[in-house]
Parts: sequence; C-alpha cells; structure tokens
Amino acid sequence: MPAAARDVRKTVLPNGLRVVTEYMPTVRSVAVGAWLNAGSRHESESETGITHFTEHMVFKGTENFSAQEIAVSIDSLGGHLDAFTSKETTAFTAKVLDEHLPRALDILSDMVQRPKFADNDIEREKGVVLEELKMDEDNPDYLIGDLFAGSFWKGHGMARPIIGNRRSIEAFSSPQLRGFFERAFRPANLLLTAAGNIGHDALIAEARKRFDAAAEAPAAQESSSQEPPAPNPQIVLRDKPSLEQIHVTLGVETFSIRDAKRYAGFVLSAMLGGGFSSRLFQKIREEAGLAYAVYADLSLYSDTGCLSVHAGTSLDSLARVIAYTLREFRDLKDNLVPETEIRRAKDQLKGSMMLGLESTGSRMANLARQEAYHGRHFSFDEINDAIESVTRQQIRDLANEWFRQERLAAAVLGNLQGLAIDRADLAC
Repeated sequence: MPAAARDVRKTVLPNGLRVVTEYMPTVRSVAVGAWLNAGSRHESESETGITHFTEHMVFKGTENFSAQEIAVSIDSLGGHLDAFTSKETTAFTAKVLDEHLPRALDILSDMVQRPKFADNDIEREKGVVLEELKMDEDNPDYLIGDLFAGSFWKGHGMARPIIGNRRSIEAFSSPQLRGFFERAFRPANLLLTAAGNIGHDALIAEARKRFDAAAEAPAAQESSSQEPPAPNPQIVLRDKPSLEQIHVTLGVETFSIRDAKRYAGFVLSAMLGGGFSSRLFQKIREEAGLAYAVYADLSLYSDTGCLSVHAGTSLDSLARVIAYTLREFRDLKDNLVPETEIRRAKDQLKGSMMLGLESTGSRMANLARQEAYHGRHFSFDEINDAIESVTRQQIRDLANEWFRQERLAAAVLGNLQGLAIDRADLAC
C-alpha cells in the first residue's frame, strides 16, 4: 500500500526550494528528481522549444562535470539518469541505490544550477534536436497530437510544440539560453522530491549542502502564459499522402487538474476509452473491426484540460469511426450508465493507480505532481474515497456539459484524397 501521510514530509528551504520525500523502508533504492515549474507553455514565441533545448544542454557539461562524467557517473553505479519536458514541467531524475544518493545529488544539483552552455556544444546539440524533430515528424501519433493542440489552443503557449520548430532551434544562442536559464531555474521555481530508503531529515541535510548557496528566496518565474487558454474548437485536416492510415482526434475542453470534478472525469474517460472493456474499444475494434488502436484520454493542466478520443483507421472507415464515437457521446448524455459499468471503471482506476505506485520512481513523480498542482499530498485512502464517491448522475452531467456539437474539435491526418468534414458531421 502507498505510504501513510506521516511517511510523506515537506520542507521549504530559506531560498524557496521545496523538498518533499516519501520514506519506503522496504526498498534499497532511492529515486530523486529536480522538477522545474516551467514548460513549453511558458515560452514566448521567439523562445519556442527553449525549455526542451535547455533540458538537453544541461547534460552537455556543468562547472564540475563534463558530459562524459555526467553519463558515466550514474551508469557506473548501476543507476539511471533521465529528463523530460512537458507543457508545464521540466524534470531531471535519477534512480540509484540508497548508498549512492549523495553522488546522484551532486550531479543533479550541478545540472540545474551550473550548466556551461558552451557554443560548440550548442551547435552540436542543435543537430541532435533537429534529428529528434524529424523523428517526431515521421511519427503520426506525434503529428496528430501537434495538429490538434496547435488548433485547439491557437494563440496560446499551450498550442506550440514542446520541441519547438526548425527556425527557433537553429536560432538558439548561448546568451539566449543563459538568460532563459537564469530566469527560470531559480530555487523558488524548483521542487526536489525523493522516494525510497531515505529519511526526510537526511535529504534536507544533503539538499542544504548543494542548494543553500543559491540566491536567497527569489520570486518564482513569471509565466508568459498566465492567462488560461481559450479553446478553439475547429475542424482541421492535414493531408499526408505517405501515411497508410487516417488518424483522427476528437476533443473537448474540460476543467483543470485542481477541479473537484476531476475524479468523475477520470471515471468517464475510463468508461469511454480507457481499456479493453471500454465502450470505444469494444464497439469500434472488437465489434466493428474498424481500428486497431482507439482510446480516450483526459489531459488536465493547471488551468484547463481536454478530453480527447484518438483512433487510426482507413479512409473508407473514418466516417463510421466518428459516428460510433458520437453515438457513445449521445448515450452518455441521455442515459445513466449501468452500475456494473461504473463499478468496473472505478476498480480499473484504483488498480491502475496502485500498480503505478509500486516503484520508487513512480512515487517520486507522484510527489512532484501533487505538490506542484495541489501543494499537498493526497493519500491513497483520500483518492480511493473520491473515486468511490463518483455517481452515475455526475457522469451524465459531465457528458451533457462536454459533449455538445459546438464544443467539439477535430483533427484528421493522412492521405485524405479530398476528404471534407464540417460541423454538421459532429452532431452529438
């Protein structure tokens, strides 16, 4: 079972750095992460992709470690070092045996405080990131997501691709990267989380050695996208003749991750397209045989959210896939879901959550998410009770709020051969 609340502790250092730990005495490993409260949505237009590029660059060498030393130091301990950038967060994580935590902290703290940004490293890394961009552009799952977000959040930082674009990547310079880093990577804008065989007081002592010399209690980074994005529910089609399948995404704006209705939203999403027993999987794949992959996803952010349905199918079957999806939207609006179905969805959610919290890495990431969005830790019992409290009427109310023809957005990618879709085709 997840640790009791007493096993999760939080301390804020004088410089503003938050430290959250979860003690797991039955393991011998520790997962630790430095989480930056900044992602691609916080960039200006001219900075598109700079957070992701900076994530790459901190691995290229710091004041105390060369790029090779960063790579070898963790590998030689049998550990793992990783990083990622999202719309709202950038993370640098390591997993090591508990006895090697000080070494991991030496490297992580240097990466998020003292990167070099050498000109020759920047030029080399541009080539790497441009190849990553090409790889993404060869991936239809990435392309349809980028196409949908670019239209749905048009005019806002949420619309821009995390990786950036060729023009912005090629323009990055050491002064620009250094300026962004000094503005964003401040102690008050960072969160240090750890889960595993480590006591809270021990981690605080280690953190003070490595972070207390940083600037005193700075203000958190001011976002360039403070205003919530306004949804733009349009229909966008992109022709890509090289693709064998037609990829389609239908989506609606929901609410933020802080909304109390989020648990009802997750239950609805699970019933709609969350697994093999979900409505869309059973109807579209198992009964009609129209798609191999079809699923629903509820993505929630600090001030907005989106429920989307994704499928890959043939051009001839696209209209039927959309029709099946809209039919399920209408059924969720018109009828109370059966007790057996909501029971199955609740059990699926709770089981997925439990299975997803079995490792130190997942516990460490869970601490970061809860602290970043809620400023506190929710125990498993609290989350379990919230899921159990979801009613059939709440599901129906959400469906009627979300699934309205004028709110639906659609993105379609593939060899379209003159395909046209209009608003009337999305009646639900």
